[in-house]
Amino acid sequence: MTVADLKKGQKAIITDSSARDIPLKLLEMGCLPGNEVSLLHIAPFSDPMYLTMNDTHLAIRKQTAALIEVELED
Repeated sequence: MTVADLKKGQKAIITDSSARDIPLKLLEMGCLPGNEVSLLHIAPFSDPMYLTMNDTHLAIRKQTAALIEVELED
C-alpha cells in the first residue's frame, strides 16, 4: 500500500521511502520510515493530495505519493 491509496482521514506509518524519484525536500520534511502520515484532503481530479506528516501540512502529487509505501495504523 502507498500514500496514494489512502482514503480521507486515514493514518498510516511510512515503511519505505527509498525510491530515487522522491524529492530530497520531502525526505528532509520527515518522509522517512517510522513516521506517521495522514490524508487530510484530495483536490479535484485527485491531484494534489494534502497530507499531515510530522505535524507539517504539505501537498504532494499523486505520482509522488505512489512511491511512498505505508502500513495502515490499527
